[in-house]
Amino acid sequence: MISAAGLSVRDAIREKGTPYLDLGLDDPGLSDDALLTAIVDTPILINRPFVVTPLGTRLCRPSELVLDLLPAAPQGEFRKEDGEPVLDAEGKRIV
Repeated sequence: MISAAGLSVRDAIREKGTPYLDLGLDDPGLSDDALLTAIVDTPILINRPFVVTPLGTRLCRPSELVLDLLPAAPQGEFRKEDGEPVLDAEGKRIV
């Protein structure tokens, strides 16, 4: 999913709120295999959510990026889980 989303392994790693620094993952010399092993061993390290649809694969941060991967956009108003508006009453994106 990482490569399908057009990301490097390092781009898919979550730093904030994880043991990223404690594990020494900021070392630029670490291979992709070493980074992937760290992600498998410590799943909180993977950035999320990854979304896969027939329209593609993407790391959907911010979450409204998922709209680009939906075959049909939601109709009407749409808000994020925190209440922030994403689509207006006509289903148009709020920028």
